[in-house]
Amino acid sequence: MSEKYEQLERVIVSARQMREIESRIFAAGMPVAALMEKAAGLCANKIKSLYPLSLLKRVGVIVGPGHNGGDALVIARELYLAGYQVKVYCPLAKLKELTAAHAQYAKSLDIPFSEDIETLENCELIIDGLFGFGLTRSISGKLAEAVDKLNSWSQPVVSIDLPSGIHTDTGEVLGTAVVANHTLCLGLWKRAFFQDQALEYIGKAERLDFGIPTADVWAIIPDPAPVQQITASVVKQFLPLPRPLVTHKYQQGHLLLICGSLRYAGGAILTALGARASGVGMLSVAVPESLKPILVNHLPEALIVGCPETTEGAIDSLPPLAADWSKFDAIACGPGLTLEAKPIVRQVLSAECPLLLDADGLNILAQLEPISTLTNRQAATILTPHLGEFKRLFPQIKHPEKDRLKSVQMAARQSKSVVLLKGARTAVADPLGNLFLVADSTPALARGGSGDVLTGLAGGLIAQKIAPQYKNKGIGEEKQFITTIMAISSWWHAQAAILAARERTQLGVDAFNLSTYLTFFLKKVSLDSVE
Repeated sequence: MSEKYEQLERVIVSARQMREIESRIFAAGMPVAALMEKAAGLCANKIKSLYPLSLLKRVGVIVGPGHNGGDALVIARELYLAGYQVKVYCPLAKLKELTAAHAQYAKSLDIPFSEDIETLENCELIIDGLFGFGLTRSISGKLAEAVDKLNSWSQPVVSIDLPSGIHTDTGEVLGTAVVANHTLCLGLWKRAFFQDQALEYIGKAERLDFGIPTADVWAIIPDPAPVQQITASVVKQFLPLPRPLVTHKYQQGHLLLICGSLRYAGGAILTALGARASGVGMLSVAVPESLKPILVNHLPEALIVGCPETTEGAIDSLPPLAADWSKFDAIACGPGLTLEAKPIVRQVLSAECPLLLDADGLNILAQLEPISTLTNRQAATILTPHLGEFKRLFPQIKHPEKDRLKSVQMAARQSKSVVLLKGARTAVADPLGNLFLVADSTPALARGGSGDVLTGLAGGLIAQKIAPQYKNKGIGEEKQFITTIMAISSWWHAQAAILAARERTQLGVDAFNLSTYLTFFLKKVSLDSVE
């Protein structure tokens, strides 16, 4: 894979940015017709490889009025010339000039056209070229009826660039939308591909690189792009973390975990197992005194600090061994604490090292005027909410599910924190405007305790990257590189789950096995083989 492809694979654009990039290409002299031929030709070749003529013959093509419709007509022509039996549904009489020209040529080849979607019902494959990127108005009337009719059929659907009816930036369904089995994204990834609400419409996504000059991309988007996805090439720059020949455990990071209660003992165990997998040099775990024997049994190498506990079994106070923040490179706090531990969270917010809050750490923070509390901290704060926790932390951000990417960026900016919003597409933002997206995930992670493992893993990686041997080595501004580490943690977490699900069961990966697969993944799979 070329360096140029790797660079562009990471870039994620808005509809406005994509238009500006294309405008530069056209202004430089690239004919619109030539670019359409190139992009649509790539689509046609991909469709022929996905659905070879030996498996099916009858293809229906849905054509809209714009250049997405033009792409669809080029595809229709190329499939027809390759021997497929092609029918075109073109519901609108007024087409853009180039699209109209392609329609005229397709008709000259005797490809049948119709204004009735029913004519495609007997086709074995449907190509959706109704609307591409940039749609902002809802699909309504006869077009909406046609889309709904299409969605009631069982044939596979391939959408060109985006499923028709999906908002390019937010992933919102504009009235109704095509439910695709495959979506062939043209040129650069659009934000909709990373919005949870769009995923059931997109199906399996693939980007087709039609040769956008990188100079035109970087003229519109800074290099490195502030919004990008984490790929294996990025991860390989960090994992495994390098170690000099002469070192010791405290030079490999010292992480403090504050977690667990009598009610939720498992949260402490799973968080600590995640931290163990990170390779952190020294791990200290503060838990209620009654949990200490259990933690020692599971993690004999860790320093388990027993804490005074409340009558309900929550941590009541931190002993000096766990309250001297100067000893730690990072702290992770929250899993299994219960809301009784509110004084503990108040106390740890004064720590002068990076602090990761999860689970009950977030629920307690939500009761403490989060914005003013977080903006007063000097060291980096990392928040890892799921959508429900996010809404409690940031009630001023209305309906974050409608645009997760914009919402997480707003939250990071307002709180001056690194915010990781969990989901099928995890998003990590920092106050500087950087946004990292994790495209790989699996529903196998929908099991209790998965997030606890991630908290430990991320905490351990952060502790290692800011341990003494790495300081003043050109890593960059603290919150910015922590954002990268959080995205890498989420990627690694997801890759381990994908491997575990493949080797064990798609019904879900239990958190204990997930923690073992974190290490197993790096041993079993070369990062060079992961795309």
